[in-house]
Amino acid sequence: MNLAAGGARIGVKTRILPLFFALLLFSSASTTDPFMASAVADPPFASLTYGVQAFLWWDATAAAIRLDQVRTMAFSHVKQTFAWKDIEPIQDEWHFDAPDRILDEVERRGLKLVARLSDTPGWALPESADPTTFIDSPPANLNDFANYCFTVASRYRGRIAAYQIWNEPNLAREWGGRTPNAGEFVQLLRACGGAIRPADPDAILISGGLSPTGNDDARARPDDLYFQAMYDAGFQHSIDVVGVHAPGYTNPERSPDDAERRGSRRFFTFRRVEDLRKIMVANGDAARQMAILEVGWTRDVVNPDYSWFAVNEKVQARHLVAAYRYAAEHWRPWVGLMSTIYMADPSWTPKDEEFYWSIVAPQGYQLPAYLALANMPKYCGTRVLPERDPSSPEATGLVPATLCTES
Repeated sequence: MNLAAGGARIGVKTRILPLFFALLLFSSASTTDPFMASAVADPPFASLTYGVQAFLWWDATAAAIRLDQVRTMAFSHVKQTFAWKDIEPIQDEWHFDAPDRILDEVERRGLKLVARLSDTPGWALPESADPTTFIDSPPANLNDFANYCFTVASRYRGRIAAYQIWNEPNLAREWGGRTPNAGEFVQLLRACGGAIRPADPDAILISGGLSPTGNDDARARPDDLYFQAMYDAGFQHSIDVVGVHAPGYTNPERSPDDAERRGSRRFFTFRRVEDLRKIMVANGDAARQMAILEVGWTRDVVNPDYSWFAVNEKVQARHLVAAYRYAAEHWRPWVGLMSTIYMADPSWTPKDEEFYWSIVAPQGYQLPAYLALANMPKYCGTRVLPERDPSSPEATGLVPATLCTES
């Protein structure tokens, strides 16, 4: 593998060229990089940082098993929703038993936590809100949300590595059933981020990932248009890292340009994040890092909303490994955290669409995607953890796996 600065591939064999010509090529690749990788001088996350989303809240036994599996697969970060409705179900009544347990178990295994802050409780919803029409909604009073963010960050100061603030705000179903509004989302980011800063100044703040979508109506706003509107409202002053989602529709190497040439849409690609990175560059924000908060391929052949791009288990495994490899070769250091979906919730059944994205079944058994991700090479800044033999002591959990965060 021949990587230039920032992950751009050089197509010539520089080892046979005079040193000065090799340096010239290297400089040219850097200055013509449309993603301006060299601008990322002090990234919050090592590139790459390997994460996976889990569901650890209700079942302590299943949570322990899942965290052992995360450690065995040599991923260092676990993403878990710290739902406001579970932590403060009644105003000023705080429930910390579950998050206390989760933090203890995460730390016991030498892992790090990314906490998603979302899920407004009923008492904080706007009076006109009808919860049957949406998944989540911004609160009636942003001060209540800020208090939740401050309280969580104060309690877990120094223990939570990063906070993801909200999720897919460009969808009406995540925005109270109302037309998505980037300006309103920026106000929410400002309220929560401003509350976390004094409570835990070392925590990394990530904006909620945007959903790739072609709708531009009351139901959804395209991620690129919404993202630019976030810049117009000055969102970057409230966060450290830009959060994006990269669900897989086709093979991960396919570019947005290639998708268009084939009569498809740019957002039907894993590499859609390159379009969003160019928006960052155009807004003078190239020094900021990006986090891919959701990456995955579905096996769902049941639900027509997903069956048209579903893959089998073998292809799911291949695409996920290829996605991490592509990011390592082309997107460093401007992509830091890259989080796979999902370590399945034990309560999921085949009726749940999330069931088919998972890499570990609800019952706990490992799918081919889990095994492929666990044993693939890991690209840790300037070093590489090599591919593992599936029968090795690390791969089978007989000895602790080496993480990118460890020397």
